[in-house]
Formats: sequence, C-alpha cells, structure tokens
Amino acid sequence: MAADLSPRLRVHSPRSPVRAVAVLLHGGREHSREPATARQPAPLRMEPFALVLRRAGRRRGLAVATVGYRVRGWNGAEASPVPDAQWALRELHDRHPGVPLVLVGHSMGGRTALRVAGHPHVHGVAALAPWLPAGEPLEQLAGRRVLLMHGTDDRTTSPKATRAYAERARSIAAAVQYLAVPGDNHAMLRRPGRWHRAVAAFTLDCLTGAPAPSWE
Repeated sequence: MAADLSPRLRVHSPRSPVRAVAVLLHGGREHSREPATARQPAPLRMEPFALVLRRAGRRRGLAVATVGYRVRGWNGAEASPVPDAQWALRELHDRHPGVPLVLVGHSMGGRTALRVAGHPHVHGVAALAPWLPAGEPLEQLAGRRVLLMHGTDDRTTSPKATRAYAERARSIAAAVQYLAVPGDNHAMLRRPGRWHRAVAAFTLDCLTGAPAPSWE
C-alpha cells in the first residue's frame, strides 16, 4: 500500500470555547522525500511543548494544534512543509473562524513558521533553534510579534544566523525578542524548562495583548 502523502492536523481543544490556537510545526531535514510520521524524532520533540501549552492555556480557551508534514525534507525551492502549514492554517480558520493564532516551530519548523506568518490571523511566531539561511524573507512578519530562541551549543543550526535574522526583523515586526539558552544544543533537552516557560509565556502574551516580555 502506498504511503498517504497528505499533511495531517491534530487539535486538542479545551472544554471551554476555543478563543485561540497555538500551532506546532516540527523540524525535518534539508533534503528528504521520505514520508513524515508522528513517531519520528522531530515530531516527538514537539510533544512536551504541546503538553505545556495545553496546561498553560486551558483556562483561557487555548487549543493546541500539531501539524504533520507530507515528507521530512525542505527540498530546496519546493519548500515542502510550507504548503502543508498553509493548509493547516486554512483548516484551523474554517474550524475556528477569526481566532488568533500563534505559531511555534523548531528547526525547519521554525523556518516554516516564519515563512507562513503572513496569514491574517497569526499574532505571533516562536521560532526555536530555527534553520535560517541567509536571505530569508521578512515582509510577512509585519505587525507580528516574534520570539527567536537558540541554544549556545547548537551545532546543527546557527545561533549567529538566528541573531542576525532577529536584527533584520526588528524593522518589520511589531516586536522581536532573541533569547539565548546557555549550554543547550539543538535537541533542547539540557534546559527544557527554559524553552517551555518562554514559549508558554510568549504565546499567552500574544493572545492576551499584553506587552511583549523582554528576554535579554
């Protein structure tokens, strides 16, 4: 049986009416057309963030959506996860019209989240250890709040490139914070609490309209 190469969307909704949605976008590989599955390391890495956000936002009507891509790779100009993320945002809009969205992406998922931030209901983007080659576009960040986090010991994606992106984005986005996580690497496992707390605080701040926290 051929693999079903369709994007997937899993949504955990609170018991109260949904007032906002956090959308999780996992990492991947530079080049791969292997089907992406929920049991691969990159999607599993987002599960703790889903749990933290569900707990933090339960009383505020926060639903948490997890996106699964068709394939594992970015694949050059094809940017394979971008249309998958765009499809998921359309689906969420159809289910919950007009609710604000916050995107949370790791590695390739961070690049994807920043790319699709121009959706009209996206209020903020948290990009964790994002993969940001030179020349990434910025115009879609206009009016959005952005949190960029990177472990100082990351050898998979570049903290320097993330900081440079943050500096470029300051002239476009509504607010930009860059947070270094001392001693952590790409897997975000050495100081997980710092990642989780920052993402939860940023997400809730975006959705309540509170002033952006200063992480520096």
